Amino acid sequence: MYTSGSSGTPKGVVNTHRNVVELALDPWWASGRHRRVLAYSPLAFDSSTYELWVPLLSGGLAVILPAAKIDLGEVGEAIARHGVTAAYFTTALFDAMAQEAVDSLGRLEEIWTGGDVLSATALRTVLDRCPDTTVVHAYGPTEATVFCSYQAFTTQTRTVGRLHLGGPMANTGMYILDDRFRPAPPGVTGELYVAGSHLAAGYFGRPALTAERFTANPYGPPGSRMYRTGDLARWNQHGEIEFVGRADQQVKLRGF
Repeated sequence: MYTSGSSGTPKGVVNTHRNVVELALDPWWASGRHRRVLAYSPLAFDSSTYELWVPLLSGGLAVILPAAKIDLGEVGEAIARHGVTAAYFTTALFDAMAQEAVDSLGRLEEIWTGGDVLSATALRTVLDRCPDTTVVHAYGPTEATVFCSYQAFTTQTRTVGRLHLGGPMANTGMYILDDRFRPAPPGVTGELYVAGSHLAAGYFGRPALTAERFTANPYGPPGSRMYRTGDLARWNQHGEIEFVGRADQQVKLRGF
């Protein structure tokens, strides 16, 4: 897989078979809502891992949308024609769908969206217009194999309050640490680190960068590692992780 390149040149990430299986067998997918997943991402991007392996490793279908450029009308038509039950959209695409093709989203049982800060306005629009659709705001770098945490808005919990990074996926740990690797107190900004079985092996052909970003995990079992995301975050008073910004001033355009 390759990173988006938003902080420089795209980096090849060595995601292992175990990483993919850990993602595909996460307990969240047991709901059955991901039995027909829309697949349109280039194979070099990490979202294709979800689009292909989550449905296929549970007996479902990946509905391939062979489009070089995403067209909102074609997306909506594919959802209707093939009975798509779930899809992942970057936050920019989710926002566009909410504005111009929200009725198409109502055919989905579940939507995952991420890659940038989610628009509360777009989220409210979809929740209001698509009462039977669960929307999941996801967070995760390629180095953690697509998703490492999520905040779900189900048919029972439709209120849009605080948007945060949510709870971790199975077998995933998240830490907010200061520059001495000490846990940051609630309300204090630190750098976000991710640990667990979703972590990639490192960067392809870049051992120095791998050693810099994938470090020993002092809070895990011997030999375990954690990934330095470069994202700044803090714990709020409710025990939730709030995204603050980037440590390296990285800027994203349209979710990439």
